[in-house]
Amino acid sequence: MGGSTKKLLKFITCGSVDDGKSTLIGRILYDCKLLYADQEQALILESRLGSRGGEIDYSLLLDGLSAEREQGITIDVAYRYFTTDIRSFIVADTPGHEEYTRNMAVGASFADLAVILIDASHGVLTQTRRHARICSFMGITSFVFAVNKMDLVDYEKARFDEISDEILELCKSVGIKNFYIIPLSATQGDNVTKKFERMHWYGGPTLLEYLETVEIFDGIKEDGFYMPVQRVCRPNSDFRGFQGQIESGAVNVGDEIEILPSLERAVIKSIFVLDKKTDCAFLGQAVTICLDREVDISRGCVLQKGARLKTAKNFFAKVLWMDDAKLAPGRDYWIKLGTKMVPAVVTSINCKIDVNSGEEISVNSADKNEIVGCEIALSAMAAMAEFNTHKSMGGFILIDRVSNSTSACGIIEKIIQEKSDGVALDDFSKKIYVKLFDEFRYYPEIDAILKNSCPSVSYFPGDALPLCSEGFNYPPDFDLLCGDIFANIRRGIFIGFGGRDKKYPLIDANGFEIKESGEIDFGRYRKIIVKK
Repeated sequence: MGGSTKKLLKFITCGSVDDGKSTLIGRILYDCKLLYADQEQALILESRLGSRGGEIDYSLLLDGLSAEREQGITIDVAYRYFTTDIRSFIVADTPGHEEYTRNMAVGASFADLAVILIDASHGVLTQTRRHARICSFMGITSFVFAVNKMDLVDYEKARFDEISDEILELCKSVGIKNFYIIPLSATQGDNVTKKFERMHWYGGPTLLEYLETVEIFDGIKEDGFYMPVQRVCRPNSDFRGFQGQIESGAVNVGDEIEILPSLERAVIKSIFVLDKKTDCAFLGQAVTICLDREVDISRGCVLQKGARLKTAKNFFAKVLWMDDAKLAPGRDYWIKLGTKMVPAVVTSINCKIDVNSGEEISVNSADKNEIVGCEIALSAMAAMAEFNTHKSMGGFILIDRVSNSTSACGIIEKIIQEKSDGVALDDFSKKIYVKLFDEFRYYPEIDAILKNSCPSVSYFPGDALPLCSEGFNYPPDFDLLCGDIFANIRRGIFIGFGGRDKKYPLIDANGFEIKESGEIDFGRYRKIIVKK
């Protein structure tokens, strides 16, 4: 009866392979007597066929796939709901193997807290560090580091202290501020739901006690109201409602709202929760909103009031790459941002985040399970926000346009409000954009030729142009064809727009020579750089 008023905690268990994640959750369910009699009997019988010499294998309560039971590892994410006298829980038990990192990231996307298990006999491993970074990347701010299998190191306090020092270094590297460290043994039950004298030197709470009382710190305080539109409801000609879930704030009948990305405004005429009219609605509710006038709104648009969402086509992002194929600039994907899905291109990769140190390393491509910083361009304007201001509109996924599989998940770090068209020649009366100084590079590791655009800059009459580089070598004197006018370059200087002088070469805006016959020479002044 009182269960409906209990606070809900959504948490994830993660860590390296065979650190005991499934065993830990199974132990909690077993010790708290949260199993039906037939489930308990089946667990005892199935454990006799396993690899633990007839002892109860608590991981069987979570690992339900035949492949998981055969190999003794978790492959898919297993969600379990359970409740105690104090709190209700939803736990996502995730795989530890590097091959299934994408499954772990899916589990992390729903959680408020992460329980990261560490094998006491191995300490902090590379996969432990990767999972900690991914959880932080997904917006989780509260962590529990469970040092498991203390029975294998004879419950030594010195070993626990050694691992605690490693954890402190990891938290400092990742930027984790809210964390707690608990020594335990999932198979023996020490410090899972109750204490034993075997670790008398530990004076803190058991894992379950901590989870029942922990207050979750949400680092993102979202302002205002916004609702991504999931569906337009039009049962008849007299009714037109916009349906979705409110992701932040509250809204009332009579409020003026803004529609993104069109920036039009309208007043809320009525609000429905299911089939009942209401005067107001708030965070988490699925609602239908009707407006006082006809506005062009479809799936992917966002209704907002005071949320300060932005509309843009370009942004810098941090991405967890999850595809077997390499991520490379110039390739296009579908991007799902809120409820909107549009084509998008990864225009550049700026750096890779080292899993161990957090150092940013300059790269041109990314392999599976790597975290990279990149720039992404959309084909159309969309509503968005930086992840640290609005979680729902600051996170996205990239979808392969051929296989339709999820290739990456990411967060928006910085929105680029205006994207320049590149290098310009400007005589104060007209401004012409050219691609003369873009470079083309061949990357053998991904077998692709990619364009590196020159930084945005304007040249005025009298300015010297950078006519020589690794990727191009223009003559000091030529005429540049820009649409139907000519820009005159003499002695390497832009002297203005004028007529055509046939004693000088004619080059188009892309840097290719145009011969008198009209034939285009693609290779005289430009070359492809082989990236070694």
